[in-house]
Formats: sequence, structure tokens, C-alpha cells
Amino acid sequence: MEIEKGIEIIGKSLYLKKDKTLIISDLHLGYEKTMEDSGLFFPKTMFEIIKKELNEIMKKRKIDRIIVLGDLKHEFKGINKQEGAETKKLLEILKEKTGKVILIRGNHDNILKPIAKNFGLEIKDYYIENEIAFFHGHKILNELYDKKIKMWITGHIHPAITIKKGIKGEKYKCFLVGKFKDKKIIIMPSFFPLVEGSDVLKNQAISFFKINKNNFGVYVVDDNNRNYYFKKIKDLKKLK
Repeated sequence: MEIEKGIEIIGKSLYLKKDKTLIISDLHLGYEKTMEDSGLFFPKTMFEIIKKELNEIMKKRKIDRIIVLGDLKHEFKGINKQEGAETKKLLEILKEKTGKVILIRGNHDNILKPIAKNFGLEIKDYYIENEIAFFHGHKILNELYDKKIKMWITGHIHPAITIKKGIKGEKYKCFLVGKFKDKKIIIMPSFFPLVEGSDVLKNQAISFFKINKNNFGVYVVDDNNRNYYFKKIKDLKKLK
């Protein structure tokens, strides 16, 4: 589904047609181990699901490079054993499939640099190309406000929407597409399979942006990674 000229959504990913670039965000590898250390237990299946979903996307499109928009890993303070192994394996897969990987630093990506260095990769705070700025979204640097930049593509907030029928509600990941000042913005859902994210119909601001999100369009990702355009947030609020 094309959401901007030359930009389409495929499941929880974005694809730039001209550059044959795949963008994914917020994988949070090693999440299960972090939860286990805090006393909560989940089966360690997320990595296999992520690999399967990536393979399905790569079969659909020719991909020359991949941009990871931050939070590749989950642990804040270090790298646990599961996280380290899965991060290395995923980078091996991405480099093997595309040859070129761009890593953007997220707020969970502390101590990722040594692993990235082993793969010949640099971790960037942002990446700018063809009037598009790619960044995670936990902070904004002055460079991103350059007038030459026409679009921001970001992640971090894990947008989702709760769809209700009567008293029953189901939450789904979603993309948000709108404008802020002179920039078009695409906010991506997390690629992490387990947790849907934060409901955009609630009244909190979009991260620290202080953006009026009511005019943002909502593109939902269903349980089978199919995409649907719903409406703008302000119109969806009227249906509640």
C-alpha cells in the first residue's frame, strides 16, 4: 500500500521504491530475557517470528539496503546473552541479504557499538538522504529542522490503535502519517511481535514533539501483516 509517492508500507515495514530500501524499527531483541530477569517468563520465540516476517518481506521486493530506525536491542544497561546472540545473528542475515545496513541509534541501543563494529557498521544518531531524515524519535537534533529536509521517518513511540465492538476491544499496530511545521512525518510501528504499543486515540502528545496528532492518518497492520487505511485520528475519536 503506497502512503506517499514512492513509499509503501509492507506489514510493519516501509519500502522506498526508488532506492529499494527497506526500513524497520524497534525490534527490541532480547526482550524475553530482560523480562525473565525481572521475574516474568515468556517463551523465547520472538526472534524466529522476526526472521520469518523479514524473509516474507524480502521475497516480495528487491532490497538493496536496510535502515534500522533504532532499538534493535532491548536491554538499557548492557547486552544480555540472548540479546547479544540474536543481534549478531540478525546483522548477519541483513548483511547477507542486502550488503548494506544503516543503523540508527535508539534509546535502548546502549553498548551496541562493539557488535556493530564487528560487522563494519557505524551507529548514527540520524541519517539524511533525498530530503528525508531517518531517526529514532527519542530526541531531536537541530540538524533535523533544516529546510532542505521535507520528510521525517521515525519510530520510538510504538503507535497502535484499539478497535472496539461493544465492550470488546482489540489493539493493532499502526503507522501514523501527517505533518509537523514544514515536514511530512511517518511514524512507524514496532517490528517487535509481542507488544502492540501505545493507543494513539488517547490524549497524550506524540513523544516530546508536542504535535497535534488529530490530523494524522492511521494505517493499521492486522494480525496477518495486511495493511488498511482507517481515517484520521480526529475522525476515529468521534466513533468511540
